Amino acid sequence: MVDSFSCSFTATELDARTGVQDVVNRLREMGVPEARADEVQIALTEAVNNVVEHAYAGMDVGDVRIRCNLDPEQLWISIGDAGVPFKDGQLPAGTRQDLNVSLEELPEGGFGWLLIRELATDVQYERNDAGNNLSLRFEIQMRNAKPA
Repeated sequence: MVDSFSCSFTATELDARTGVQDVVNRLREMGVPEARADEVQIALTEAVNNVVEHAYAGMDVGDVRIRCNLDPEQLWISIGDAGVPFKDGQLPAGTRQDLNVSLEELPEGGFGWLLIRELATDVQYERNDAGNNLSLRFEIQMRNAKPA
């Protein structure tokens, strides 16, 4: 059985923080284990912050749409927005940064996509007439699931 829910919120820092927390709280209520819910929260926060900071940069504020589909083994999260597409229609690579440099040489950003890719089982992006859609898939072992 698949449980689903969706929500939307304005793409502002405050609404994004509240929206992500609401999604994660709902996932916990649905039985997603705490440790996995924490990992989902990190990835979801990074992805939604990218929408707020980049997709709607220089535009009037838009909305972020999130849809979650959860079964006992997997969670699919779809994040949609009507902002600008990714450069060349491709997600950033999210490559590891060399941290063996002086403090002044450390990169300011570039860690978000690496975190998303390491925490999610699968990451897909598409652009269509409705805008951007980022799909994240997570392996889940539900607390309430009975072994086969």
